[in-house]
Amino acid sequence: QVQLVESGGGLVQAGGSLRLSCTASGRTFSSYAMGWFRQAPGKEREFVAVISGSGMNTYYADSVKGRFTISRDNAKNTMYLQMNSLKPEDTAVYYCAAGTLATTYYSHYSYWGQGTQVTVSS
Repeated sequence: QVQLVESGGGLVQAGGSLRLSCTASGRTFSSYAMGWFRQAPGKEREFVAVISGSGMNTYYADSVKGRFTISRDNAKNTMYLQMNSLKPEDTAVYYCAAGTLATTYYSHYSYWGQGTQVTVSS
């Protein structure tokens, strides 16, 4: 059983920054790969970034590469998404996810947070 809670969403101007956090329950946080996905109205859920259990390996969608940074602090059971140079196209509900397999496919993740809204104004 893993419970995930996102925080840090909000309204920001284009070019600004936000840092999202995802805090997980349990004592085996480092065993899980963690990912960020986002979903805009009328669109399918989109992969954003993933990080391995150790934090040693990361992978990003092309649309956010160079602007977003995924990280984790296993001692705090927390994963982060630092978002810089935000664009209006980044507007979406952002979800964190956990699973035993690090992939870009949302169906492979077993646990999901409730989501946090990120709105980027032009």
